[in-house]
Amino acid sequence: MSSFSNASTGDKPADPYKAKNADQAPLSESIDDLTNFVDKCKFGMMTTRIESSGLLVSRCMAIAAKEGGGVDLIFHTNTESGKTDDLKSDPKINVSFVDSTGSWASISGEASLITEREVIRKYYSPALKAWIGDLGDGKHDGGPEDPRIGVIKVKALTITYAVSSTGLLGRTAELVKGIATGESPSVNKLRELSTEDIEKWRSIHKNN
Repeated sequence: MSSFSNASTGDKPADPYKAKNADQAPLSESIDDLTNFVDKCKFGMMTTRIESSGLLVSRCMAIAAKEGGGVDLIFHTNTESGKTDDLKSDPKINVSFVDSTGSWASISGEASLITEREVIRKYYSPALKAWIGDLGDGKHDGGPEDPRIGVIKVKALTITYAVSSTGLLGRTAELVKGIATGESPSVNKLRELSTEDIEKWRSIHKNN
Protein backbone atom coordinates (compact mmCIF):
# COMPACT_ATOMS: atom_id res chain seq x y z
CA MET A 1 0.00 0.00 0.00
CA SER A 2 1.40 3.39 -0.97
CA SER A 3 1.65 6.21 1.53
CA PHE A 4 1.87 9.98 1.24
CA SER A 5 4.96 11.94 2.23
CA ASN A 6 5.90 15.55 1.56
CA ALA A 7 9.10 15.73 3.61
CA SER A 8 12.32 13.91 4.40
CA THR A 9 13.38 14.33 8.03
CA GLY A 10 16.21 11.82 8.16
CA ASP A 11 16.51 10.09 11.51
CA LYS A 12 14.20 12.58 13.24
CA PRO A 13 10.48 11.81 13.67
CA ALA A 14 8.37 13.50 11.01
CA ASP A 15 5.47 13.63 13.49
CA PRO A 16 7.07 14.62 16.80
CA TYR A 17 3.70 15.08 18.54
CA LYS A 18 2.82 11.43 17.95
CA ALA A 19 6.29 10.28 18.94
CA LYS A 20 6.17 12.31 22.16
CA ASN A 21 2.65 11.33 23.23
CA ALA A 22 2.39 7.71 22.07
CA ASP A 23 1.63 5.61 25.12
CA GLN A 24 1.83 1.85 25.56
CA ALA A 25 -0.34 0.69 28.45
CA PRO A 26 -1.67 -2.70 29.55
CA LEU A 27 -4.78 -3.67 27.59
CA SER A 28 -7.04 -3.42 30.63
CA GLU A 29 -5.86 0.12 31.39
CA SER A 30 -6.24 1.18 27.77
CA ILE A 31 -9.81 -0.11 27.61
CA ASP A 32 -10.75 1.33 31.00
CA ASP A 33 -9.49 4.80 30.04
CA LEU A 34 -11.33 4.59 26.73
CA THR A 35 -14.66 3.50 28.18
CA ASN A 36 -14.47 6.08 30.97
CA PHE A 37 -13.89 8.80 28.40
CA VAL A 38 -16.72 7.60 26.16
CA ASP A 39 -19.09 7.41 29.14
CA LYS A 40 -18.28 11.01 30.06
CA CYS A 41 -18.89 12.20 26.51
CA LYS A 42 -22.10 10.14 26.07
CA PHE A 43 -22.70 11.70 22.63
CA GLY A 44 -20.60 10.75 19.62
CA MET A 45 -20.52 11.57 15.92
CA MET A 46 -21.50 8.55 13.82
CA THR A 47 -20.07 8.65 10.30
CA THR A 48 -21.54 6.61 7.44
CA ARG A 49 -21.19 6.63 3.66
CA ILE A 50 -24.04 7.74 1.37
CA GLU A 51 -24.55 5.13 -1.35
CA SER A 52 -25.67 7.50 -4.12
CA SER A 53 -22.74 9.92 -3.84
CA GLY A 54 -20.05 8.08 -1.88
CA LEU A 55 -19.80 11.11 0.40
CA LEU A 56 -19.50 10.77 4.16
CA VAL A 57 -22.09 12.11 6.59
CA SER A 58 -21.90 12.39 10.38
CA ARG A 59 -24.73 12.48 12.89
CA CYS A 60 -24.71 13.13 16.62
CA MET A 61 -25.84 9.98 18.44
CA ALA A 62 -26.34 9.13 22.11
CA ILE A 63 -24.91 5.85 23.35
CA ALA A 64 -27.65 3.53 24.58
CA ALA A 65 -25.38 0.78 25.93
CA LYS A 66 -22.08 -1.03 25.42
CA GLU A 67 -21.20 -4.68 24.85
CA GLY A 68 -17.99 -6.67 24.42
CA GLY A 69 -16.53 -5.39 27.65
CA GLY A 70 -17.19 -1.81 26.58
CA VAL A 71 -15.68 -1.77 23.07
CA ASP A 72 -18.88 -2.42 21.08
CA LEU A 73 -21.39 0.41 21.06
CA ILE A 74 -25.19 0.26 21.00
CA PHE A 75 -27.34 3.06 19.57
CA HIS A 76 -31.08 3.47 19.08
CA THR A 77 -32.30 4.37 15.61
CA ASN A 78 -35.40 5.01 13.58
CA THR A 79 -35.25 2.23 10.99
CA GLU A 80 -36.71 4.60 8.38
CA SER A 81 -33.86 7.14 8.67
CA GLY A 82 -31.08 7.89 6.22
CA LYS A 83 -28.36 6.24 8.28
CA THR A 84 -30.03 2.85 8.01
CA ASP A 85 -30.00 3.23 4.21
CA ASP A 86 -26.30 4.10 4.40
CA LEU A 87 -25.48 1.07 6.54
CA LYS A 88 -27.44 -1.29 4.31
CA SER A 89 -25.16 -0.40 1.40
CA ASP A 90 -21.94 -0.12 3.44
CA PRO A 91 -21.72 -1.35 7.04
CA LYS A 92 -18.32 0.27 7.64
CA ILE A 93 -18.67 2.97 10.25
CA ASN A 94 -16.80 5.36 12.52
CA VAL A 95 -17.91 6.86 15.81
CA SER A 96 -15.86 9.71 17.25
CA PHE A 97 -15.88 11.57 20.54
CA VAL A 98 -14.25 14.80 21.74
CA ASP A 99 -14.43 16.92 24.88
CA SER A 100 -13.52 20.49 25.84
CA THR A 101 -9.98 19.52 26.90
CA GLY A 102 -9.15 18.26 23.42
CA SER A 103 -9.25 14.61 24.44
CA TRP A 104 -10.74 12.49 21.66
CA ALA A 105 -11.51 8.95 20.53
CA SER A 106 -12.11 7.37 17.14
CA ILE A 107 -13.76 3.94 16.93
CA SER A 108 -13.89 2.30 13.50
CA GLY A 109 -15.67 -0.93 12.73
CA GLU A 110 -18.73 -2.50 11.19
CA ALA A 111 -22.36 -1.88 12.07
CA SER A 112 -25.32 -4.20 12.15
CA LEU A 113 -28.95 -3.10 12.22
CA ILE A 114 -30.98 -5.15 14.70
CA THR A 115 -34.79 -5.20 14.66
CA GLU A 116 -35.53 -8.27 16.79
CA ARG A 117 -38.03 -7.26 19.46
CA GLU A 118 -36.16 -9.08 22.22
CA VAL A 119 -33.14 -6.87 21.65
CA ILE A 120 -35.26 -3.74 21.26
CA ARG A 121 -37.02 -4.42 24.56
CA LYS A 122 -33.68 -4.99 26.27
CA TYR A 123 -32.34 -1.57 25.28
CA TYR A 124 -35.60 0.38 25.02
CA SER A 125 -35.86 3.76 26.74
CA PRO A 126 -39.14 5.67 27.23
CA ALA A 127 -37.32 8.78 25.99
CA LEU A 128 -37.45 7.29 22.49
CA LYS A 129 -41.12 8.18 22.29
CA ALA A 130 -40.21 11.85 22.05
CA TRP A 131 -37.85 11.24 19.13
CA ILE A 132 -39.83 8.58 17.26
CA GLY A 133 -43.26 10.10 17.87
CA ASP A 134 -46.72 8.57 18.25
CA LEU A 135 -48.56 8.42 14.92
CA GLY A 136 -51.83 7.62 16.67
CA ASP A 137 -52.50 4.40 14.79
CA GLY A 138 -51.97 2.08 17.76
CA LYS A 139 -48.86 0.55 16.18
CA HIS A 140 -46.36 3.30 15.51
CA ASP A 141 -46.55 4.74 19.03
CA GLY A 142 -42.87 5.08 19.98
CA GLY A 143 -43.13 2.11 22.35
CA PRO A 144 -40.93 -0.99 22.42
CA GLU A 145 -43.16 -2.77 19.87
CA ASP A 146 -43.00 0.08 17.35
CA PRO A 147 -41.38 -1.49 14.24
CA ARG A 148 -39.60 1.79 13.48
CA ILE A 149 -37.37 1.40 16.54
CA GLY A 150 -34.16 -0.47 15.85
CA VAL A 151 -30.71 -0.86 17.32
CA ILE A 152 -27.39 -0.17 15.63
CA LYS A 153 -24.57 -2.24 17.05
CA VAL A 154 -21.08 -1.02 16.21
CA LYS A 155 -18.51 -3.81 16.39
CA ALA A 156 -15.17 -2.08 16.93
CA LEU A 157 -12.26 -3.18 14.73
CA THR A 158 -9.70 -0.46 15.43
CA ILE A 159 -9.58 2.27 18.06
CA THR A 160 -7.37 5.35 18.36
CA TYR A 161 -7.73 7.80 21.19
CA ALA A 162 -5.92 10.50 23.13
CA VAL A 163 -6.84 11.46 26.68
CA SER A 164 -5.22 14.23 28.67
CA SER A 165 -2.25 13.12 30.73
CA THR A 166 -2.05 16.34 32.73
CA GLY A 167 -4.24 19.13 34.04
CA LEU A 168 -4.92 22.53 32.47
CA LEU A 169 -1.90 24.19 34.07
CA GLY A 170 0.36 21.34 33.00
CA ARG A 171 -0.93 21.46 29.42
CA THR A 172 -0.48 25.22 29.29
CA ALA A 173 3.09 24.95 30.60
CA GLU A 174 3.93 22.28 28.03
CA LEU A 175 2.47 24.39 25.22
CA VAL A 176 4.39 27.50 26.27
CA LYS A 177 7.55 25.40 26.47
CA GLY A 178 6.88 24.02 23.01
CA ILE A 179 6.40 27.47 21.51
CA ALA A 180 9.66 28.65 23.06
CA THR A 181 11.78 25.61 22.21
CA GLY A 182 10.10 23.99 19.21
CA GLU A 183 9.72 20.79 21.23
CA SER A 184 6.37 19.04 20.92
CA PRO A 185 4.34 19.16 24.15
CA SER A 186 3.67 16.01 26.11
CA VAL A 187 0.00 16.51 26.99
CA ASN A 188 -1.88 13.34 26.00
CA LYS A 189 -1.83 9.59 26.29
CA LEU A 190 -2.10 8.67 22.61
CA ARG A 191 -3.07 5.02 22.19
CA GLU A 192 -3.97 2.70 19.35
CA LEU A 193 -5.82 -0.59 19.74
CA SER A 194 -5.56 -3.10 16.92
CA THR A 195 -8.19 -5.57 15.76
CA GLU A 196 -6.23 -8.27 17.59
CA ASP A 197 -6.20 -6.25 20.84
CA ILE A 198 -9.94 -5.67 20.65
CA GLU A 199 -10.75 -9.29 19.81
CA LYS A 200 -8.66 -10.47 22.73
CA TRP A 201 -10.54 -8.14 25.08
CA ARG A 202 -13.90 -9.11 23.61
CA SER A 203 -13.16 -12.83 24.08
CA ILE A 204 -12.44 -12.27 27.76
CA HIS A 205 -15.72 -10.38 28.22
CA LYS A 206 -18.09 -12.48 26.11
CA ASN A 207 -20.99 -12.02 28.51
CA ASN A 208 -20.52 -8.31 29.18
